Amino acid sequence: MNSTGYVSGICISARRGIPKSPVDSVNLVENYGLEHDAHAGNWHRQISILCLEEIEKFQAGGADVKHGDFGENLIIKGINLKEYPVGTRLRIGDALIETTQIGKVCHHHCRIFQQMGECIMPKSGVFAKVLQGGAVKIGDKAEITEIPEYLFSAAVVTLSDKCSKGEREDLSGAAVGNILANHNYKVLSYAVLPDDRELIERELIRLSDELKVNLVVTTGGTGFSPRDVTPEATMAVATRNAPGIAEYIRYESFKITGRAMLSRAVSVIRNQTLIINFPGSEKAVRECMDVIMAPLEHGLNILLGRDKECGHSEKH
Repeated sequence: MNSTGYVSGICISARRGIPKSPVDSVNLVENYGLEHDAHAGNWHRQISILCLEEIEKFQAGGADVKHGDFGENLIIKGINLKEYPVGTRLRIGDALIETTQIGKVCHHHCRIFQQMGECIMPKSGVFAKVLQGGAVKIGDKAEITEIPEYLFSAAVVTLSDKCSKGEREDLSGAAVGNILANHNYKVLSYAVLPDDRELIERELIRLSDELKVNLVVTTGGTGFSPRDVTPEATMAVATRNAPGIAEYIRYESFKITGRAMLSRAVSVIRNQTLIINFPGSEKAVRECMDVIMAPLEHGLNILLGRDKECGHSEKH
């Protein structure tokens, strides 16, 4: 994998939902993003990045696309950041950025998808935050300065109609991400989706089959409401059941509240990805995480072939 390249395109837009327009240079603002870009802000997807070679492959398939059509901010030639783990740091001109997410679920099919039947941003788009601001111009050298090491890769999916509309802050998903990070898990993807079974299934499949994360934690949608479909979506994508995790969480939760009996959360395996449902309450999420984090490491190591099966020991 190449660790050096250069900036071949810079694109910004004044508002969301439209293609971005090419510019020759831009200022990157610390913990904000590209100056004057509509997607900048104090969040984890301050900058969107595509590899030039990925765009060229897509164009070779007959797509009529220009710089900015995918909504990308920076186009880098020579480095394909999707091949590096989240947390990779990249020096571009005077600025320093850190990747925060690989891939992005598309809620509404864009013009490119409607034309070609596919889009590269969900698989190849990389998102980053600005650690150090500075001027960036076309032709500037891009160089990877740090590649992180972590125990397991993970993804967090919050299921909430209100959170997806911006009517409620997602405290539970943020809590999951922070706890995983403190246990040396690297969160490669974070998504907030409405309580829509098809969208949930599609995202779980993407995270398992394309991003290939070791662990997916969902929060929300596990109760009795007609809109609570997270368990059904999770079971639909499973290749194997792993009920003990959900059962243990309910057992321990009974010690705190009798309402634990109302949880329909499930835990399953899809290929080499473990998927665990948590409730939508931040307090409940923290309690659930406390219960499972210690034994979870052993279970994931078995799933990934790093450890021997439970109860088996080596002969000395």
